[in-house]
Amino acid sequence: MARYIKELVLNKPEDFVSFMMNDYLQKNKFAMSDWKGEPAYRAGDAMMEGYKYLKWSYSNGTLRIEAWLKGSFGKEMGLEGFVATLQKKPFRQSLEQLYSALQQDIPNGQESGAAIPVQTVDNSGAATMALVFGIISVILAFIWPLGAIICAVLGYSRARMGSGSSKAGQAKAGQVLSIIGVVIAFIMWILNVVLLFL
Repeated sequence: MARYIKELVLNKPEDFVSFMMNDYLQKNKFAMSDWKGEPAYRAGDAMMEGYKYLKWSYSNGTLRIEAWLKGSFGKEMGLEGFVATLQKKPFRQSLEQLYSALQQDIPNGQESGAAIPVQTVDNSGAATMALVFGIISVILAFIWPLGAIICAVLGYSRARMGSGSSKAGQAKAGQVLSIIGVVIAFIMWILNVVLLFL
């Protein structure tokens, strides 16, 4: 197994940790799934960004996170190393943002059962990057199709992360532009091959 494993000592109430984890999973479009008979949360898709998996547990004040990608031939791939870095980096960054949110101080003096204002994970930066990568992918599609596909994959993965943020519109636009960029890149690639043989 090549899983990324992080144990974070929080010593926070269980309902706070559960709320923060569920908020993170929802905003990053994770859904309960199955990994070779083992229950785990999954996000992503098979075509553009691949599948991301995550498991978590909280016991005795310590949060344990296990994260991995579905690699070649269905094997686990950790979040370190150069291979598939386009998928690994945004996943690691989102986890780092989660850890920061989990370590915040919880305000005291709240009534029992009252809502406690806390800072949650906000993927608005990912939404903005999705839009930027989407625009670049459409422009590059006419000049450098391979570069357009790379930018489109980056834009698409960040759009999924940013779709649950305050800038969901930018994420959606980035996702659409990334798909358009890939389509144009493939058309340009085919045209280049056809013109090469004429």
